[in-house]
Amino acid sequence: MKDADIQDLSFDDWDELKFPRKTTQDFDEVVERAISRRGFLGSVLAFGSGAAVMGTGMLKGTTAVAGQTSRFAFEQLPPQTDGTVHVPDGYNWNTLVRWGDPLFSDAPEFDAATGIPTEGSDRVFGENTDGMELFHIGGTELLVVNSEYPNPKINLAVEQEGASMSADDVVRLQNFQGVSVMEVTEGENGWEVVVDSPYNRRIHHRTPMVIDGPAAGHDLLKTDDDPTGTASLGTFNNCGSGRTPWGTYLTCEENFNGYFGTTEELSLDEVHAASFKRYGVNTDVEPGRYNYHSFDPRFDISKNPNEPHRAGYIVEIDPWNPDSTPVKHTALGRFKHENAAYALAPDGRVVVYMGDDERGEYMYKWVSRDVYVPGGDTSTLLSEGQLHVAKFNDDGTGIWLALTPEDTGMTEAEISVFTRMAGTAVSATTMDRPEWIAVNPTAVEAYCCLTNNSRRGALDDDGNIRTNAAGEPMVPNAPNPREVNRYGQIVRWRPHNDDHGASTFDWDLYVMAGNPTVHTDGPYAGSANINAGNLFNSPDGMQIDTTGLIWIQTDGDDDNEGEFAGMGNNQMLAGDPVTGEIRRFLTGPNGCEVTGLTWSADRRTMFVGIQHPGSPFPDGEGSLPRSSIIVVKRDDNALVG
Repeated sequence: MKDADIQDLSFDDWDELKFPRKTTQDFDEVVERAISRRGFLGSVLAFGSGAAVMGTGMLKGTTAVAGQTSRFAFEQLPPQTDGTVHVPDGYNWNTLVRWGDPLFSDAPEFDAATGIPTEGSDRVFGENTDGMELFHIGGTELLVVNSEYPNPKINLAVEQEGASMSADDVVRLQNFQGVSVMEVTEGENGWEVVVDSPYNRRIHHRTPMVIDGPAAGHDLLKTDDDPTGTASLGTFNNCGSGRTPWGTYLTCEENFNGYFGTTEELSLDEVHAASFKRYGVNTDVEPGRYNYHSFDPRFDISKNPNEPHRAGYIVEIDPWNPDSTPVKHTALGRFKHENAAYALAPDGRVVVYMGDDERGEYMYKWVSRDVYVPGGDTSTLLSEGQLHVAKFNDDGTGIWLALTPEDTGMTEAEISVFTRMAGTAVSATTMDRPEWIAVNPTAVEAYCCLTNNSRRGALDDDGNIRTNAAGEPMVPNAPNPREVNRYGQIVRWRPHNDDHGASTFDWDLYVMAGNPTVHTDGPYAGSANINAGNLFNSPDGMQIDTTGLIWIQTDGDDDNEGEFAGMGNNQMLAGDPVTGEIRRFLTGPNGCEVTGLTWSADRRTMFVGIQHPGSPFPDGEGSLPRSSIIVVKRDDNALVG
């Protein structure tokens, strides 16, 4: 495969090319057993009120979607296939910021032909916008946004294709990624970025970081640049986001493995060989996905084999202090973090839910040792506590398994660095790519998007069921009930005793995406709240607003053909967890992922991310496609939704 072709692969396809996984997961087997025992629309498939359904213990299905008054203040938008954004009648949208727009007045001017030069490329809004959060104190509002990964064909000079081609190119790509902190304000001309705000800041692949938690200072994290193992440079492949109750931003390092490679044949010890295999770090001498390692020795594992161990964490950023040093929290585990959704246990302990976005990986939960006290000391809340991994049972119950030295046979530092191996050691349930997790602020429940797994139940070239990175067969289970899961589903759980800190829970499937216009019955038609009007696939991003409505964003197949006929471009839908109703609210331009969502302080503006548009969005014909954040408002300036 040519280098240019490698750049076009999704992260999932890149990992499958280099490190093929089994296609079926434990979660599918659990669902399959539950479905076969009690029927497709019973037990695990329940999309009505969590309080009504989950309190029964049997998790019986419901037809609550029928005959209910809708809570939505919009008419459903039909699917779209063009190169722009659409919102319902009575709503409008505008562009807030695009890749390359200045955060500071000394930033270089964007060139429609070549983009942004290297000098000053850390002074502009980053590429491939993803998770975001809005923070406000008084009249000041700060929007903090992840920039997940680069598009070298677009971000570099147009005549260049494929991997990075010079040291200068590498620096430019490094600058375009990471996190943007920027003040935003609404005036007579609408929303805009406050250029030169004292809060504006770019955090990228070379920004100094502090490492804390059990792995800080461990030999696995020591490098020539930092022999103490307590500091690092940069945050990588920043996907989803989160926030803390004390007002800091959590950025989540996901597909970090693609940045590393080797310029020499390797002779690895057992620990590094196992680590690189499980986490998908390429050990072949080749250009690789971004070719950083050919120009920046920090990413060459033949020279710095511990460098990958310093990526894959939750990073905490204080948006109000541009001089603060971001902190990598090793206690929250090292894996392909999608996002971080927090809740408070009744006793005040902090709970953080996290998903590992790869086929056959796990869902995790962190519970702090100490309690959160407004205005009190927060320094231990993400470093002292207990990390857990989820086990789903086919009777609709589950347990959070503590990842302890006694249960895993690993030290606390090893659990923090090799969290995937720790999850395997306690027989956690493998999942269909756990993406965004959202906690409902109006009910004690949480949701996780299981986006898809097209290889679940499929066979490899030798006729064997494909496996995950741990060698476990990927077969259907309860939360992942379908072979060749092209559409995805959303699993919901309710902790026992209304306590997010509890170790046990009940679970069901809030929705199974599908296509009833192609499949007339059975699981591939989707659950009963899927119909010809609201078709979608690959739920990815997710937020729940203050009224309890679930906003679902997709990153799936938008060819509008075959299995995906009638779905159109990727989109954002709203779901009512009480009635089960789901409506399409927004569609993005073709080729894009709709990802990242937050609201203004008054909830009259919705900020939505449009990542890697396939059309010349938002500037029109003849321009470069530019990932952007748009603002959505009602024409009457009422609350959005």
